[in-house]
Amino acid sequence: MEFHLYIKNMVCNRCIKVVKDELEKLSVNVKDIRLGEVVIDAPKEPEMSKIKEVLEENGFELLEDKKVKLVEKIKTLLIEQIHHHEGELDVNYSEFLAKEVGKDYHTLSNLFSSIENLTIEKYIILQKIEKVKEYLIYNELTLSELAYKLGYSSVAHLSNQFKQITGFSSSEFKKLKGHQRKPLDDIS
Repeated sequence: MEFHLYIKNMVCNRCIKVVKDELEKLSVNVKDIRLGEVVIDAPKEPEMSKIKEVLEENGFELLEDKKVKLVEKIKTLLIEQIHHHEGELDVNYSEFLAKEVGKDYHTLSNLFSSIENLTIEKYIILQKIEKVKEYLIYNELTLSELAYKLGYSSVAHLSNQFKQITGFSSSEFKKLKGHQRKPLDDIS
């Protein structure tokens, strides 16, 4: 019988590798694994305690509350779309989330805001700005290319939003030594 584990702070491919390796060390049969979710054979209670312990040791959290699981799923979907999707972001996030989660966007938005104390829209903006920071640090794309890639209507819109969130223009940010990037699971 399959069992789904929902895991908080699992935001990148390295996280997937760490979780998979740690579960396999516990002799847990991992059937499927993706950001924020692992499918395993149904564990016995002593196994669940060990799984929870090893996840916490590695900076993850096993989620058990249904509402929190749903919010984490929303966050994971957005992180995948913004940080790991190839090509331009030409999605309508409300439609995308409603389709992927199977619930209307208004319900998702209210739930997200009640648990995270910020809107889905603000969370999307914060994730996009972190992606912009990454590109700026590595000097991979121009601001114009970034605006297009991340679905901004114009360079001015991106520049204004970047300044509003970070307090710096993109050129000022590039000159900073510490670069002030945040881990994806700390964005809120």
